[in-house]
Amino acid sequence: QVQLVESGGGLVQPGGSLRLSCAASGSILSIRTMAWYRQAPGKQRELVAVIANGGSINYADSVKGRFTISRDNAKNTVALQMNSLKPEDTAVYYCHVRSVVVGTRSDFLSWGQGTQVTVSS
Repeated sequence: QVQLVESGGGLVQPGGSLRLSCAASGSILSIRTMAWYRQAPGKQRELVAVIANGGSINYADSVKGRFTISRDNAKNTVALQMNSLKPEDTAVYYCHVRSVVVGTRSDFLSWGQGTQVTVSS
């Protein structure tokens, strides 16, 4: 089993910044992709950013130029630096990891518990 622990959420004013972090632990052989999703009240969960093995990155159009995703392969962590935050960014943010577990040859999908980000004056 793979566990994901998220941190860094909170309340910020419009234009402010937050940095989210997610640490993966367990019997992990390798991590293929790490991603951040978010779900705002009354809306479906959406992909915010994803970083794949090798470093290729994709962002949602709504966050391009403002958010930056990064990973530390040695520590099995992923971070999301969020700048120029807008009220529309208010949501619960979830870490997601696709990994290969020790003793298997197939991918495992794991979700974090979520961390609240609120952008309000």
